[in-house]
Amino acid sequence: MIRIALDLRLNSYRVGGIPQYSNQLLTALALAASDEERFVAIQHRKPMLGPSVYGSRVTTRRVWTPPHHRWEQLVLPLELANVRADVFHFPDFIPLFRLRRPAVITVHDLAFVRYPEILDTAAKRYYGQINRAVKHAAAIIAVSQSTASDLLTLTDADPGKIEVVSEAAAVHFQPLTLHANAAQTINGQRLHPGTFALFVGTIEPRKNLVTLLQALRQLLDRGDVEQPLLVVAGARGWLDEDVFTTVRQLRLESAVQFIGSVDQRALVWLYNACHVYLHPELYSGFGLPVLEAMQCGAPTIVADTSSLPEVAANAALLLPPLDVRAWADAWANVWENQALRDQLRHRGLQRAAQFTWEQAARDTLRIYRRVAGKAT
Repeated sequence: MIRIALDLRLNSYRVGGIPQYSNQLLTALALAASDEERFVAIQHRKPMLGPSVYGSRVTTRRVWTPPHHRWEQLVLPLELANVRADVFHFPDFIPLFRLRRPAVITVHDLAFVRYPEILDTAAKRYYGQINRAVKHAAAIIAVSQSTASDLLTLTDADPGKIEVVSEAAAVHFQPLTLHANAAQTINGQRLHPGTFALFVGTIEPRKNLVTLLQALRQLLDRGDVEQPLLVVAGARGWLDEDVFTTVRQLRLESAVQFIGSVDQRALVWLYNACHVYLHPELYSGFGLPVLEAMQCGAPTIVADTSSLPEVAANAALLLPPLDVRAWADAWANVWENQALRDQLRHRGLQRAAQFTWEQAARDTLRIYRRVAGKAT
């Protein structure tokens, strides 16, 4: 019997990102595991913000220590002392260094190394342990080849420990049949299918929204697209004021709608309803919104940086992230060209189908078995 414990405490404090990865992975692991494999979900005593039912192969251990707590390296090992597990998996980068069991960590990206200014004091203390983490871990899961390369260039990681296991979009991201008059009101904003371009992500500098705003201004000035509208779905982040200043300076108030964070149902509708999905991010560890958009059939344009070409391949238009004219030209071309939209939609659906949580679970189980010394 192999027992694997996964640290899901972050799921009681956040939604999306790492919690979504943890939920999707554990759900798939429980289905893919053999009869000899069992899982322990380490959860905080606060209720989880997302799904928490994983099946009979998963038991739950609730603890008091919150994620990222300054004393977790001392206190949490005591809470887990009687947890019988052959392997501990820490999806949030940093393992417990005092546990006398092999640890697997997942590294989603190294944005905090490339852009250290994004971290507050508490985050610097936590993520500042990354070099110790990669040295301590028995295995390191990188969610893309781009992240694996960053691990080798930006940390002291042993290349023999690193394995790439791609993420996938959740199965509820699927094409919908939408009628042109099937409007939706999302966070107070009334939206109609086929009338807007979409960006999904936190509003922060590396998301590169300013490039989209400048491209939008060019579209308006050139008249290439009749009444173009950009919808931004995402919470405000750090140093986001430059985005709103640009909106005012370029007089885009009527052409941009900031609708804030949205739930999963609304997000599926947005991907399906948008005329084109735009993702000019400067740096991404995997680019899950790109995969979600393609899996919903959205024609997609992405930046040709970091992991994004690896995920999109030839299923999206790839552009230099800071080339405003290129973004304006491609935006107008996709917007006006039905044949191109149909081609991108078809390619996107085919590409997205190559990423599944079932495959991610099989690859991750193989790592667990090897680390536990019981590879099959």
